[in-house]
Amino acid sequence: MNIFHTADWHLGKLVQGMYMTEDQQFILEQFMQHVEREKPDVVIVAGDLYDRALPPVEAVKLLDEVFEKIVLELNVPVLAIAGNHDSPARIHYGSKLLKKAGLHVVGQLESAFTPVVTEDAFGVVHTYLLPYVDPAQVKHFFKDDAVTSQQTAMARMMAHYDTVLQRDVRNVLVAHAFVTKHGEEAQNTSDSERTLSVGGSDCVSAELFQAFDYVALGHLHEAHYVLRESIQYAGSPLKYSVSEQHHKKGYLHVELRDKGDVRVEKVLLAPRRDMRTVETTLNELLHMPRSDDYVFVKLLDEQAVQSPMEQVRTVFPNALHVERVMPAMQTEQLERSTRAKRSTTELFSAFIEEMTGQPVRPEAAQLFNELLQQTMLQEREVEA
Repeated sequence: MNIFHTADWHLGKLVQGMYMTEDQQFILEQFMQHVEREKPDVVIVAGDLYDRALPPVEAVKLLDEVFEKIVLELNVPVLAIAGNHDSPARIHYGSKLLKKAGLHVVGQLESAFTPVVTEDAFGVVHTYLLPYVDPAQVKHFFKDDAVTSQQTAMARMMAHYDTVLQRDVRNVLVAHAFVTKHGEEAQNTSDSERTLSVGGSDCVSAELFQAFDYVALGHLHEAHYVLRESIQYAGSPLKYSVSEQHHKKGYLHVELRDKGDVRVEKVLLAPRRDMRTVETTLNELLHMPRSDDYVFVKLLDEQAVQSPMEQVRTVFPNALHVERVMPAMQTEQLERSTRAKRSTTELFSAFIEEMTGQPVRPEAAQLFNELLQQTMLQEREVEA
């Protein structure tokens, strides 16, 4: 069976105040051309279809057009799940009707344990669509008080899959999570990836997925495999922050043959505009070739620069950000960058220690985490 695995479209994305919708349409039209030429058996979209729970109208229209083209015109089934940026209820709406046309969309946990069944020359394939869910939702669904973290939530869901999987067929899982080899802590691959948990680890262990022949993951924006080559992140099809400037963007072409025989090929897509950093003096920049790329400019001028953005945009009309970088400033910028990467809980603890001269008490940190988690869940429910 041939699968096109993609993820993290983030339709409606704003980067430095600029909507990326035209760039997303450009890259998805290219993707659809690949679908039309190669005619895969299914297309998988592993979450974060939209960038937020209430996407702009243009984003909804674009997703509708893409799914209509792939499912109705090209007759290729689409299997998609809600990610942590999506509204589960909105993504799930109409799913029973849509699947009759070949569009299988799951936003809520109760539909995650019934497979989409397909068949090829090698036999039957069962694909399970597991949307992103908070640990609190998993705890409520299974009525299991032992679920307290991303790891225990995923472990509980995998334990349930163990009771429903048919071992003699090829089983595929589509999921949206922060997966590392053994559940160890790791950095996000992009500044545009939203934190999944408060006061605990975001990460879950790839060892939990041993029962599946292929795991199609979403959430991390850089394509890579975890633990084994059959557990793959497709990455996002576009660069959504300058932290992604060195990523190679595209999708994964997955070939499932006999059980245990999985082959994965990365297929690159060419964006309308690249996203990159330009670090130089203003005088040198003004002599560079004109480019429509999205650039983040770091000026090395020691003297003050008048109207820097206006001058930069004579060469880079789509420049997104300009800053002066001097040796004295670099230390301060590094400190700001370090602070920005700290979790909300770490910032709270550092604030308490700075104000009182004493480390935060464990019970105070726990109370803060509980209140913050409750607030985040309430905000998500309001958005939904």
